[in-house]
Amino acid sequence: MSDKPAPSQHLRDLARLRRVRDRIDREYAQPLDVESLANTIGMSAGHLSRQFKLAFGESPYSYLMTRRIERAMALLRRGDLSVTEVCFTVGCASLGTFSTRFNELVGMSPGVYRREAALATAGLPSCIARQVTRPIRNRTRPIRNREAPATEPDLA
Repeated sequence: MSDKPAPSQHLRDLARLRRVRDRIDREYAQPLDVESLANTIGMSAGHLSRQFKLAFGESPYSYLMTRRIERAMALLRRGDLSVTEVCFTVGCASLGTFSTRFNELVGMSPGVYRREAALATAGLPSCIARQVTRPIRNRTRPIRNREAPATEPDLA
């Protein structure tokens, strides 16, 4: 027997993982945990975490925090909310965790980002500002708010 699931089972699992990802996208500001996400699709938390990472390249928690930070970036660019208000608006319960994760993903504190983004995106339409300031994953470093280096195509 093979350890690989049948192709039809694999497709069903991917569909369930997409439902989890879509739920995170919709409900990012709500209290979400891997256990409750796993229960809704009939998987264990460990299995969900492993399969989600295989399918999407990051754990469900990391995906959730990235969505929250992206939304926080948009709110901070607006400039009408304090960092603490933004933290709680996007669903984070701890300002310290929010600030640490924001710094890891964006490369600067939320307060510095708020000041710099207001200047950098002044006059740009929000759809362009969002694209320009979106965090980009770089394989050699943590996610940062910068372009990933161009890679040489493997022609061998």
